[in-house]
Amino acid sequence: MRLLVTGGAGFIGSNFVRYWIEEHPADHVVAYDALTYAGTRSNVEGLGAGFVHGDVCDLELATSTLESEQIDTVVHFAAESHNSLAVLDPARFFRTNVLGTQTMLEAARRHGVSRFHHISTCEVYGDLDLETDERFTEDSPYRPRTPYNASKAGADHAVRAYSETFGLPITITNCSNNYGPYQFPEKVIPLFTTLALDDLPLPMYASTQNRREWLHVRDHCRAVDAVIQRGRVGETYHVGSGVEATIEEVADTVLGCLGKPASLKKIVPDRPGHDRRYLLDTTKIQTELGWRPLVGFDQGVADTVAWYAANRRWWEPLRGRAPVVETDWRG
Repeated sequence: MRLLVTGGAGFIGSNFVRYWIEEHPADHVVAYDALTYAGTRSNVEGLGAGFVHGDVCDLELATSTLESEQIDTVVHFAAESHNSLAVLDPARFFRTNVLGTQTMLEAARRHGVSRFHHISTCEVYGDLDLETDERFTEDSPYRPRTPYNASKAGADHAVRAYSETFGLPITITNCSNNYGPYQFPEKVIPLFTTLALDDLPLPMYASTQNRREWLHVRDHCRAVDAVIQRGRVGETYHVGSGVEATIEEVADTVLGCLGKPASLKKIVPDRPGHDRRYLLDTTKIQTELGWRPLVGFDQGVADTVAWYAANRRWWEPLRGRAPVVETDWRG
């Protein structure tokens, strides 16, 4: 197999490149990334993958890369994904996530790939009440509430349109919140970890009981592998762990791993459009493809915290590149 991994120098993309090369050493992998603030070239150096510095909105480069590298499978991770930044600069999210996805779809159609796999999110469905037992299924209606959510929903619709209109062989996975090594320190687990390591306050939104479903990035990579290898063309599969934790529980877990005091927790005003809860029904991928998460939350967080503690040289230079300060959304 010959894969192009868009967003290949980002968090999940680079973990996927690393995973695929380990699990499928005979395959040819090319990472394609624009190296925006959250993309780090060193994430894929020394892995044996090719690299193209490219924008997903560049149709000519995308098409020529697919042709020159003889790509048969596109795995589309590339996206702007930070909800807080989407509040401040929504246009960049619609450009990358909607127009960029459509551009990659068009390049894949022209080249004639055998599979275009698109990475989506649980957030396209909106949010759930904190007290309900409901879970999102693959048939749940789309009700995005933020610019990021809406841009990912638009991307999903574009992928399905290219399947229905042009017969492009696609699959989609909607995943829950990922965590693990190489995650840019704007996301909550690496943010809390890197702050706590330096005894700095951990900013928690005022709605401290809002919950997220947490999925280790390695389990996500295994799920995408299963869908690419055995998933039905045209289908969507949910990828989640079933493990929920509030933002305060995450903070307490990180602080516990590092032996830091609870006094480091600091309440800050809520972000506009802050979703309450997401939870995915993963019956389909478990039943059809035999995938199940293997990394438990407590162990996964402990391993992740230990990775950041041991890799200060990786994350410390990235702190100044974060475009959002999670402290005050008033005015």
